Amino acid sequence: MTTLVVTGKLAEKTVRRSVQDDADVLVLDIEVASFITPALLRRFLPEKKYDLILIPGLASGDFSGLEKEIDTPIRLGPKHAVDLGFVLSYTGEITFSTKIPACELLLDKRRSNALERMAELEEKASPALFLKGVKLGGNSRMKVMAEIVDAAHLTGQELINKIIYFAQQGADIIDLGMSMETEPNEAEAAVKIAKSMTNLPLSIDTLDPVLINAALDAGIDAVLSLNSENVHEVRDNVVRNSATAVIIPDCVEDIESLFNNIESARNLGISNIIADPVLEPPGHGFVESIDRYYEFRKRDPETPLFFGAGNVTELIDADSTGINAMLAGMAMELDSNILFTPEYSDKAHSSVFELKTASIMMALSNERGSAPKDLGIDLLLAKEKRRREFGIMPEAPTRARESEGWHLDPAGCFKIDITADEIRDGRLYPGKIVVRSKKSLITGDTAKEILDTIIRLGLVSRLDHAAYLGRELMKAELALKFKRSYSQDDEF
Repeated sequence: MTTLVVTGKLAEKTVRRSVQDDADVLVLDIEVASFITPALLRRFLPEKKYDLILIPGLASGDFSGLEKEIDTPIRLGPKHAVDLGFVLSYTGEITFSTKIPACELLLDKRRSNALERMAELEEKASPALFLKGVKLGGNSRMKVMAEIVDAAHLTGQELINKIIYFAQQGADIIDLGMSMETEPNEAEAAVKIAKSMTNLPLSIDTLDPVLINAALDAGIDAVLSLNSENVHEVRDNVVRNSATAVIIPDCVEDIESLFNNIESARNLGISNIIADPVLEPPGHGFVESIDRYYEFRKRDPETPLFFGAGNVTELIDADSTGINAMLAGMAMELDSNILFTPEYSDKAHSSVFELKTASIMMALSNERGSAPKDLGIDLLLAKEKRRREFGIMPEAPTRARESEGWHLDPAGCFKIDITADEIRDGRLYPGKIVVRSKKSLITGDTAKEILDTIIRLGLVSRLDHAAYLGRELMKAELALKFKRSYSQDDEF
């Protein structure tokens, strides 16, 4: 397939470096490539016939007439020249767009392909056991269990909202955490509310046999956690309800007690078992706990493994995204099957989404037999996979400086806020930017659409005020994107 890549003078070197020998390059008599017009392209087109012409991804003209005239598809390439090599590797495999830049089109396509492949793999997977229809163990994908902390003491609506949130974030199993002050009737009520709200498997997280039995009577699907101290008091109820049991050691450091407790549970008739060697946080035996997982899996290659990722993310002051990705990679190599998180603290927000994405990444990389990269799905939220080309420092620039004072805009002032994600009518709605003034109340998703609205309504009259609003609104948009809080005039 022969391809012609069109660019301007400023980007010529980057384009040629990215394209190499994969396409011909046409440099138009224009500095900025995105300002290309159909007439300009027509004037410089070579006589050679091409199968595809790629114009800059930010070009905004209508090239449909020229496309018909020369009988050659004219499509949008990537927004940045550095991505041309990546895009050209897909020519012949994908139909490029006249509306969507090729880089964005390919990301959507690759993500869709990755998710479709994951669905195919999960459909064919042979699990060690089923938890209310969800496959666990075997060669199925690692499942994400999201814990609702102190579930029995939430109001009914609070519990419902938590379930909806976790389900929409990708949780495969909902765990109802019980505090020590919980009464049996409260545990039972929480289970009944949860069962009325979701078809996802439900578990209860407590060592108290009274609460475990109350939850089993209400129809819970799995219980966390059983050991030699409580298994005899709940075994009849577990067996009668065909519930799944997570078995833990009597002493965290004693892996032999874990094997003993599993054997005891099986002898008591409990057949659906998940083992939890207990993951410890850094500084409190993290490496030793990983060694226990490794030892367990060497001795028992079949029993599904519980991996408490939240024990690490909640107890370290570092962004959870990379930590969850790495923990999922370790869990995959240890052949673990459940990734657990309570997403309790603010710093661990979005951990369910991160672990779900990571579990898919690990399953795809495992199938491909490669490192978890270039899969079509990733957890690159702040850093970038390919860096754009940096500008060059000019020789004699004007040194920037702030204005010494400010002037009140006669058109008025604005108060900028963002709202939190919100549950309404059983759905999770993302937060919004909210801008208030004496004359208006505006909400939106992006800085551009809000500032465009402010200008269109004549609500700003000074250039410095408009520039200030642009800066603050962009900070608010980034805060929404990265799930951070926002305070006007504060550092981001």
